[in-house]
Amino acid sequence: MGRQATEMLKGTLEGMILAILAVRPAHGYEITARLRDEGFADIAEGTVYALLVRIEQRGFVDVEKVPSEKGPPRKVYSLNAHGREALAEFWSTWSFLAERIEHLRTTRTAAPQDEGA
Repeated sequence: MGRQATEMLKGTLEGMILAILAVRPAHGYEITARLRDEGFADIAEGTVYALLVRIEQRGFVDVEKVPSEKGPPRKVYSLNAHGREALAEFWSTWSFLAERIEHLRTTRTAAPQDEGA
């Protein structure tokens, strides 16, 4: 993934995680795998876990510790009402930005002529 795509992704990854959790509860590895399945192969697990900590601190998820066959219990994250509100705001903002960016992309305005040339 190029530098520009990486920078754009940083601003949207939290919303993407909330969207995944809106479908069903999941633990960090499942979320990372889902993102990779969606084509975001370069996302590091550490990045996802750091965002999950932030999402939990902001009160967007409920967390349940579930026993694991391998190692310590896993944290399973479920989107709560506050998280659903945050996700709705994310989609609203995303729609606004996508519309404005598409408008800029498709609008062909004449560039001002350089009068000094």
